Amino acid sequence: MVAYSHNAFAGGRANYLRAVHGNHPAPRDLVLVSLTSSFGSFGVPITLCCLGGTLIVTRRFAPDTALRLIAEHRPTHVFAVPTMWHRLAEHPDTPDTSSLAALVSSGDVLPPRTLAACRARFGVDVITVYGSSDGVNCHTTTPENGAGVPDPAVCDIRVADGEICARGPMTPLCYVGAPEHDARHRLDGGWVRTGDRGHFDGEGRLHVTGRAKRVVIRGGYTISPAEVELAIGGHPSVDAVACVPVPDAELGERLCAIVTIRDGQNLDLPDLTAFLSAQGLARPKLPEFLLTVPDLPIGRTGKVCHRTLAKVAADRVPTSATTASHG
Repeated sequence: MVAYSHNAFAGGRANYLRAVHGNHPAPRDLVLVSLTSSFGSFGVPITLCCLGGTLIVTRRFAPDTALRLIAEHRPTHVFAVPTMWHRLAEHPDTPDTSSLAALVSSGDVLPPRTLAACRARFGVDVITVYGSSDGVNCHTTTPENGAGVPDPAVCDIRVADGEICARGPMTPLCYVGAPEHDARHRLDGGWVRTGDRGHFDGEGRLHVTGRAKRVVIRGGYTISPAEVELAIGGHPSVDAVACVPVPDAELGERLCAIVTIRDGQNLDLPDLTAFLSAQGLARPKLPEFLLTVPDLPIGRTGKVCHRTLAKVAADRVPTSATTASHG
């Protein structure tokens, strides 16, 4: 559990929401994620109390329900995670969405294909947010160019030894009842380590290059599942993808790709390997197992549940999976 001060919300969090809302000082927010999640926790204290806006919520996410809420309640902004945006962009219903000023995505990397689909379908800016419970927030409407330029009204961001660190009004007070986490993640001067890797470019834009918190260690080689997922997501037969580790007695872990396939398409591991190799993905990063599923499981926060998928992979690999060895 992470403890925040009132200023973390009324100060940094409110400044972040004001920047996201732009010229809409009294916004109407449809929040499709849980209000108890780190992403959705702004709903009551900020949208309602600080900005004097309107908050629209739903008990459970379903794309048809979300589209109906947009048509009926006419929000200016919709907040969701990438998995939700993928399903909304692909849903066949075509209600009136003319009230929308922007779509806001956070919680995970928004795949380029989903970003393009959302822009084409809804015709408004897609704001992607790089943030975490460690007090870091950075947003942009052009994620092709990085995570954005940090807003000093929200938080300061620096990169130390390749790791992204944050400090500001959104910085947590502490990890409740877990001094070992404070010792590991909190630095002198109020800085907090995010565990994410990144760098700044010449324009001052932050680029997130990997999430050190979710890696696969194969024979001592560190693989970022997010990097591999991004590459697989570009395959024309793939609808959605997640990569998880599979325990291995020899190498420690091997990488398994779990995908949903577009209607009428087929995919096997040799085809996927050829595609990824042509994209320039390093040979040790190529998945050694491929599983297809009807849908990726979603957790309570709306994100893909990698823990569930890791169990699925452990149960099904290698007896029912296509497999290859990449040395």
